[in-house]
Formats: sequence, C-alpha cells, structure tokens
Amino acid sequence: MSKISKVAYQVIWNRLISIVEEQAQALIRTAFSTSVREAGDLSAGVYTSDGEMLAQAVTGTPGHVNAMADSVAHFIRRIGKINILDGDVYLTNDPWEGTGHLHDITVVTPIFFKGKLVSFFACTAHVVDVGGRGFGADANSVYEEGIYIPIMKFAESKVINQTLVTILRANVREPDQLIGDIHALATCNEIGHRRLSAMMSEFRISNLSTVSEFIFSNSLAATLKNINLLKFGSEVGSMMIDGYESPIKLNVKITIEKNKIICDWSGTSRIDKKGINVPLVYTKAYSCYALKCAIAPEVPNNSASLKPFEIIAEKNSIVNAKHPAPVALRHVIGHMLPDAIYVALDKLIPNLVPAEGAGCLCNFQVSLRTKEYQKSLNHISRAEVLTFNSGGSGARPTLDGMNATAFPSGVMTMPVEVTEQVGPIIIWQKELRPDSGGAGQFRGGLGQLMEVGASEGYQFDLQAMFDRLKFPARGRRGGYNGAKTTITLDDGTALKGKGKQSIPYRSTVKMAFPGGAGYGDPFKRDLDQVRLDLKKGYISLEYALKFYDFSIEELQMYVEKIEEY
Repeated sequence: MSKISKVAYQVIWNRLISIVEEQAQALIRTAFSTSVREAGDLSAGVYTSDGEMLAQAVTGTPGHVNAMADSVAHFIRRIGKINILDGDVYLTNDPWEGTGHLHDITVVTPIFFKGKLVSFFACTAHVVDVGGRGFGADANSVYEEGIYIPIMKFAESKVINQTLVTILRANVREPDQLIGDIHALATCNEIGHRRLSAMMSEFRISNLSTVSEFIFSNSLAATLKNINLLKFGSEVGSMMIDGYESPIKLNVKITIEKNKIICDWSGTSRIDKKGINVPLVYTKAYSCYALKCAIAPEVPNNSASLKPFEIIAEKNSIVNAKHPAPVALRHVIGHMLPDAIYVALDKLIPNLVPAEGAGCLCNFQVSLRTKEYQKSLNHISRAEVLTFNSGGSGARPTLDGMNATAFPSGVMTMPVEVTEQVGPIIIWQKELRPDSGGAGQFRGGLGQLMEVGASEGYQFDLQAMFDRLKFPARGRRGGYNGAKTTITLDDGTALKGKGKQSIPYRSTVKMAFPGGAGYGDPFKRDLDQVRLDLKKGYISLEYALKFYDFSIEELQMYVEKIEEY
C-alpha cells in the first residue's frame, strides 16, 4: 500500500459518500415498490470489515441509516466471519436486529478485494407487503405482522437460495413486488462493490483500515468540539401523542456534559398492546438524528459521529419494546421523538430548534377488491396500495415551516399519478390545507387535504396510520399550535386515526393532515410575509385578522394590493 496524503484521504472519504449515494439512486431506479422508487423510503451505506458505518447516502431516512449503523454487526455475528464468502448476499427483516419492523428488508453484501474481506455494503427498503395482517397497528404480537426473516443467506457464492424465494413468495400478497425489491437491494450493493473496487485500485490501497481511522478520528473530533462548546446541564421535555386506544406520554431528559450528550427516555409510557411500539434500535436512530441535526449537522454521518450520543430507555417502555411486541407502526411514535427532544433542547440552547411539526408521516394503505358480481370479469381482483403523505413541519427560529414536508423522516410525498397507476384507486383531492400552519413570527408549514376512493366496481379497507388527532403540534416561544388531523367519510362520519376500517361501497375518505406549529410572537411577523401568505392562499383573511396585528382597514388595503399584484 502506498503512502496516502491527508488530501487523498479526504478525496477517498468524499468518494465513499458519492459511491453510497449512487448505491441509493440505483435502488430507487430498480425497486418495484412505490414506497422505494417514489417515496425514497430507503437507506444505503458502506461499512468496515468489522461492521462500523463509514459513510451513508444523502438519500434515505434517518430511521433506516442510523439503525443500520448497529445492524451490520448483527449480520457478522449471526453469519460468523468464517462463513462469509465472496459472492454472498445476506438479508433480514428482524425488527430488533434490522431497522425496527418487518416491512423493512435489510440486505448486506460482503466485499472482497484481491481475495480478502475489506468491507460491507448494506441497504434497507420499506416494502409494501410482508403478509400477515398487513401494514397497520392492529396486531397483538409481531407474529401477526408478517413473515419474519432471521438473518440468513439470500445467496451463497453467487447462488441464490431458491427455497427461501419460494417460501417468501408463498407468504405475501404481492410476491413479484417483494422478490423484485430484494433483487434491487442486492443489485445496488453490487454497484457499490464495483465502485469501491475501482477506487481501491485507483488509490492503490489493499484495505480500508487507514481510511476508516482517518474518517472516524476526524468525525469524532468534530462532533466532540461542537458538544464541548455548549453550556453543560440537564433539562426535561415531554409531549403527549394520540396512541392507539389511549394517549402516550413521551418523556425525555437531555444532559449535556463533557464529550457526551445523554438522552434518557425514563418516564415514557409503557409498552402498548397494539403495533405502535418501538424497538430500541429505532429509538436510538431518531434520537441521534435529532441531536446531531441540532449539534453537529455539518459532520458526515458515520459510527464515530454518532458515538458521543448515549440513548437510554427503560426495558418494555414504548420506546424500548422487546420481542414479541407488535411494532409495525413503530414510525408513528419514532417520528415524534425529535419534537420531544427539542422541548428539552430549547431550554438548554435557546433559539436553535424548530417548533413542533406533524411529526409522523400521514400514511395510509388501501386493500382493494372487486365486488362479487365483477369477479368473473377480466379485472384485477385485488390490490394493495400504500401511499406516503406529509403534514407541515414546524416553524424555525428564522424561517417559516415547510409545507407538506416530512420531518424528521425526509420521505417524499408520492405523486397522485403514481398512486393511481398501481391500483384501482382515485385521489379526488390533494392540495395544501389553508390556515393549518400555526401563526407566529414565523408560520408553521401547511398540512394537506386529501380525498380518496376506489374505482367503480371496487371497494376497499383503509389501514389508517395517523396521529395528531388529539394533540396538535405545539407552538414555541409565543407561536400558536398547528391544526389537528381529521379523518372522515364523505358523509362526515368520523374514522379512527389508526387501524383497519372497512369503507362502504362508493364512499370516499376525506383527510386533513396536520400543520406545523408557529415560532415567536405573531405580532412580530413581517407584514409583507402576511401579504404573501394571503396572495398564495396559505391563510385566509379571517386567519390574518385573528392572529396578526392588523386593523380591518389595513387588511382591506393589503387585499387590494394582492389583487393588483
């Protein structure tokens, strides 16, 4: 191995990040599930031969990436280094050794260079169906939630395990889609393999040991520097969320001390009977993400930059659920964790973190089937359609919240055209929800209005996965709350926020997704920003008159200016 300069090490580091981003983009382009190719519910990364994360793709979700930081080590332990062969591909959907629930398939590929194991590539994708009850909160244990794949070999020495493929196909509703997604996951790892091998040849290195030392030492030093610039101390944050049948309390204590930040979830509600529980690996993923966004956002994500964040949760609390707890909708709780952390962090570091937002994704899945009299006709008889949607994010200390934007997950909202293409479903309405963002010096992001129904001749069941029906996003430092979630039939009949519900034939479901909360005193909002909000239809005249420092005459003047604009 030739001697490498610091500049070359930095080039290699940047190259690794580029490689895993190409890996992620390849997964998007080859995946079958809309959750991957349209919503981007995935992650990709490269790891040392000991399973430590070296680099992650920019594209992807924190819940997957940060969970995979722990997951690859489980693969090495379960497979055993002596059994790791060139051409192998491993997979699992184990919620406790993967990324939190059965719908996430994690695929790991060992990378050999000149006959020696030098690295692993790993990727995760959320697939639409894994059998069982389907994607929803109604299960009483993980055994009801779908097929459970322990860490095992999908391929050995380039030979695919066809017995495993046969078993998987027999246990899911969309077999072609699932197997296609697994092949896409394996393929994107192979692309990473090719790019890594080319890079190692270019720089004439035989392993990644000195590269990993450079990456880890610099990442850790940069993260610790940011932590040690902060004022040390402890504060508590708490937040109530809807839960399944009864509300859930999230309680967290954040302690900043030398070289470390401790995030302790003691006092959080106990495990739930239904599938909204969170394995610790997912709690760690979103807790670390929230802290790192606030403390060291410029430091690339890897094992070393995550190391100073210590996450603690009581066993069998809802944020440290143990097997066999049901965990299908672990994201409904997990996506709320950053908002609870920011309640505490705002006390420790004022004017840094945003107000609360929608938090969890506003997802729903519909199970469509033909009416009895159409079963003999040449139509598809059934279909599963999963759609990803977002409410508004919370306003920031110097900026408005983002409309219909998923924070903290970063998952993209799915286009109407794509949703309607994959099954007999009609999206009758999808638009921004006026007046849903909380008022403030900086306004919360808007939620969405959505109406969905089945095509003629079909009926459907709805799997609801919503929150904030009872507890809206709360404003910060004088800002107002965002609007709550509502979900009804077209005749006004209220529906549950979570769980499977049969929708009457020819009825539609109307949903109003929550808005983000406001930040700061609304009377301090720039009047030109209010005018712009009125012009864009983000707020109504009534909203402006209620929350902002206008007289009726001034409002009328601004309305005239808008009409002239």
